[in-house]
Amino acid sequence: MSDVIDYGRFADRLLAVRPRWDLYREFHEEWGYEVPEGEPSWPRWSEDEHKAYVQRLKGESATGEDDPFKDVDLALPIPKALDEWWDLPFNSFTHTPRLYWTNPVYPPTVRPDPSGYGISEGLPEGSPFIQGDDVRVCIFKAENQYCNEWGYLAAEAGQEDPRVLVDVDDEGGWALQARSISEFFLLLAVQRLPTSLGWVLEFGYDDLEGGTPIGERLDRTYREMGLLPWRELGADTHAYGGPDVIILHDREGTGDHPLVIAGRTRAASAQAADLLGLEWSDDLPEPPLDPFLSPPVPPRRIVGIRLGRRPSVQVRRRGTASSGCH
Repeated sequence: MSDVIDYGRFADRLLAVRPRWDLYREFHEEWGYEVPEGEPSWPRWSEDEHKAYVQRLKGESATGEDDPFKDVDLALPIPKALDEWWDLPFNSFTHTPRLYWTNPVYPPTVRPDPSGYGISEGLPEGSPFIQGDDVRVCIFKAENQYCNEWGYLAAEAGQEDPRVLVDVDDEGGWALQARSISEFFLLLAVQRLPTSLGWVLEFGYDDLEGGTPIGERLDRTYREMGLLPWRELGADTHAYGGPDVIILHDREGTGDHPLVIAGRTRAASAQAADLLGLEWSDDLPEPPLDPFLSPPVPPRRIVGIRLGRRPSVQVRRRGTASSGCH
């Protein structure tokens, strides 16, 4: 690892660049991600798919029931930033998609879906995101089981790096997930890479009981990283930063671990837990050092527990057979 990096200053770094690709690359390097040898394991599309898409754009292919792009509005441009992300040589999703528990959608499909297959709806009546009479959202990413979908407004498809929305409830509601596509992929990396490549402490609800509420302790001790809250599976996860550490706090508490500390070093995670007044134990053996197992297992996990309680070593991840949309 390099010198100490203060993620409490991440918001300042975020304001200094747009699009976010330089910061996206730096973040990968800071957490030790190395691109595997060989071609990406998840290409944007195959040669045949691309050929069919180009033919469809030219009106040279069938447009009936067998149309593979029935759910795509071919008249809409694809934002430059989305294609740039696919082409990044250091793109950890295309090379190691098992870290992410999400599916890409390319070319982006529209909601409401004219084919009737899409999960989410368009913008509901009265939505502040409606521009003119266009209620469509173009989906480019989805949670593994399509419990959530992320997309940009069809009305903003002509922009190089438009805003990203996420569907947040069963009533067709949408919320702002990121101020741009490039910021969305940086936010996604912040949510995934540290918990797979760092020293990780996970705290359950019982671990956070008593004393000052954990949200107040976090606000008093650390700075938020300047990213919007991550909205997935009902969560409202805020990212805080400090020296060599990132802390993810789900204010809705929808998962097994509403607080996760991920450090670039063991000392950084331990210090963060101590500063927040949390009790923890590291007496479990370390799991394998390969973070790319399926499902991925963080290579240097420390389990946060209250003293006197036996820690659980079960790790639940999205996309497993036992998980579902909650």
